[in-house]
Amino acid sequence: MGRPREFDLETAIETATDFFWRHGYEGTSLSDLTAAIDITPPSFYFAFQSKEELFRLVIERYFAIHRDRVETACQEPTARAVAAKMFYGYADLITNPGHPAGCLGMNSALPCSPNNPLRNWLADLRKQLRLKLRKRFVAARASGDLPSGTDPDALARLAVTVAWGMAVEAQSGATRQELHATIEAALAAWPGSSNASIGHRASRLRRVTRKHKPRVRKRRT
Repeated sequence: MGRPREFDLETAIETATDFFWRHGYEGTSLSDLTAAIDITPPSFYFAFQSKEELFRLVIERYFAIHRDRVETACQEPTARAVAAKMFYGYADLITNPGHPAGCLGMNSALPCSPNNPLRNWLADLRKQLRLKLRKRFVAARASGDLPSGTDPDALARLAVTVAWGMAVEAQSGATRQELHATIEAALAAWPGSSNASIGHRASRLRRVTRKHKPRVRKRRT
């Protein structure tokens, strides 16, 4: 008969999530986790097998939320709207005062030593999100939403680079308002955005010019 658990499993996972988010994988020790969860090492191993397995469980839950967010964003009618929904939702997440600043995945990945297999695993999870965006941008180019010369792969890399960069900035103390300003700058450079904006201004200028064009009276001869 197995050893009975002496703690609430969900509460333990939430506590571990906070520790990994705040200190990263390598910065969190087994003794840190057992003390925070308030269990003995045997109970910990019975429930989670190892620190690495607990970390994988935490990250899989976290990335499931990210996948859902990206899937939802990809339902937007335009590629620019996809990026905007993803950026603003992510900015709100990584500045949420209910948990440590930044991204759990990035906070855990960056301090990992190069030979740690978890570093590659985390990179692969991020790659999956990028490929979802790439697929959506391929469709956007085919429909004419994006200019024909757009590289969907490069655009997807740009999108995730902006997102991961915001995560680092948030972890370094950037506010939600500052990240929103960054998003506005990124969207202003989105393919087709400048041309559309210029076209809109030119069209408006033509309407205003016609409306206020001075009338020239003909002189009577």
